[in-house]
Amino acid sequence: MDGPSIKLSPGPEACARVFLLVVSGSRVALAPPAGSQGGFLKRAEVRDVLAWMRLLVDPQDAAAVVRALSRPPIELRQVELARVIQVARRRKLDMVAGLAAATESPQVPPEARERIKRFVELHRSAAAELDTVAPDVFVGRLIQRLGVRGRPLLAPEDVAEQRASLELLHRLAVDYVRATPSASTRDLARHLATVVPDAPGDAHPAAQSPAPLSEPLEAGAATGEGDHAYADLREQALIEDEPVDELHATFQLLREEVLEGVARIGGRLGELRLDTDLDISHGVVRYLELLKLSALLQRPEGQALADALADVNARLLAAATPLQREIFQTSTLDDTLSGPESRDGHSAGADAALGERARARAIAPREQHSLDPFLPRKGIGLALSASDIFTYRSCPLRYKYARVLRIPTEQTVHQRFGIVVHQVLERYHSDGGDTLAQLLTLLDAGWRRAGFGDGERDRELYEKAHAALTRYHARLELHEAQPVWFERQFDFRLGPHHLRGRVDRVDRLGDGGDAEYELIDYKTSRPKTAEQLRDDIQLSLYALAAREDWGLESSQQAYYYVLDDLKVPVARGERDAAAVTDIVLEVGEGILGQEFEPTPSRAACSICDYRIVCPVAEV
Repeated sequence: MDGPSIKLSPGPEACARVFLLVVSGSRVALAPPAGSQGGFLKRAEVRDVLAWMRLLVDPQDAAAVVRALSRPPIELRQVELARVIQVARRRKLDMVAGLAAATESPQVPPEARERIKRFVELHRSAAAELDTVAPDVFVGRLIQRLGVRGRPLLAPEDVAEQRASLELLHRLAVDYVRATPSASTRDLARHLATVVPDAPGDAHPAAQSPAPLSEPLEAGAATGEGDHAYADLREQALIEDEPVDELHATFQLLREEVLEGVARIGGRLGELRLDTDLDISHGVVRYLELLKLSALLQRPEGQALADALADVNARLLAAATPLQREIFQTSTLDDTLSGPESRDGHSAGADAALGERARARAIAPREQHSLDPFLPRKGIGLALSASDIFTYRSCPLRYKYARVLRIPTEQTVHQRFGIVVHQVLERYHSDGGDTLAQLLTLLDAGWRRAGFGDGERDRELYEKAHAALTRYHARLELHEAQPVWFERQFDFRLGPHHLRGRVDRVDRLGDGGDAEYELIDYKTSRPKTAEQLRDDIQLSLYALAAREDWGLESSQQAYYYVLDDLKVPVARGERDAAAVTDIVLEVGEGILGQEFEPTPSRAACSICDYRIVCPVAEV
């Protein structure tokens, strides 16, 4: 092979050298360090700078804009962030341009407008230098503008780590300029995007199967069991049956939240706002809860947790104001602390998962306004699709970004490819198509509309689509069943929720009034076996929809993998309807409760559009 082969030891210095060698064309062999999550490039303060570089180069990068708005020095509240995204989408503007429009919206309060103006000023000053100064100088000035080197209220060791990471980032830019003197800041930003590790986990990329061709994540695919974000805080020792480890973990998490809250609330005291007293009361209650945990950890030996909890609560409430008492008494922290006693009957794994979710809810900042106005409501429930259900089950935080905040994303080439194939088949059947020539003519027209060109990659994809549709037509000619509906929509109520969607194709398998039907969903991704689809719920949901909305009591289901000309039947059990109902109600309850904790896994994170804004992607 061309170029030297170099083996580097892991660590931040190695990460910086990896980037330089990638830029200069050398071949690098880097053994992944045990427990490493990508080094300094995944630290929060570094990703803040990278997000700003991304949005300055590409204003369409909505995920980067969202991170910049939600992180210091802007720190826009999530409910205001949702309003800003809503304004930008309605006016069909990119996020940066949409911010100016949002300041004119009566729905955006004065405090949020001030924060947006701060973002606009920072953006204007940084953008003015984007093409006028060297990349290393630009990175240094951007770090200073964001103030990330001097963020207060950090422990000395945290300050040292933060400064070291930012220094490595700046040094990386300096080395980049030395290696490629003619490169611009835009070039540096693009190269950084190619080397920043995004997905959690230590698995080698080569060991992972490539992503599906079109759909970023198949419905029903296993999401894996990534390490929980809080796993490293848990103590190993257990003292008899009492959850001392959980107390320690909760104490450490709440201590971090109190520290962040001091900076967050203190930064707002100088702003013209009507709810300053509420912010202060929330901050005081968080401190009282921290005192509570400290007292419980130091309670006399042999004292039951419940007895100590009641005594400590009474003493703390005596010192609180009426508003603080109301906030204190509506906290879920006590339920979290006594959770193991109230979760009898769960398996150890399920109990741990419930405990983690409960702890996350108890520790989350409570002064944030509700996102309830932005939930996809319909009546007293939610409007849900099979895709919504799968997205939430694979990662609730991803659902929040996609369906609640509705952060815009750009379609990938593989997604556009899958859409074209689906649309061609839909139009062919809806127009009463009969010949292969008609099918391929629709492909040519759809290909041009989707923006595909004459490049080598696009030509390869076109040949795949051409061959796949030719095989599809040949199979259809020999097909014994009779296709009767295409892209048939359904909309029915399940509990308080409304389920809607459409089935790609419905075939009648026989004649007469008692004939069965087969529900077929097209896929342009890699085929899965019937065993891999055993826990799939998409087709089970379609079968329930066919019964509830169309009156088809009996149906079969199958996936048709268009690129491989392969139909995979999916068996349906007697309890499928009950299982789907339980899943839908569980997902609906989580969304209405605004339970949007991330559930990281390599399968989900590696193809997620929101990695730059996701906190799990940080070290």
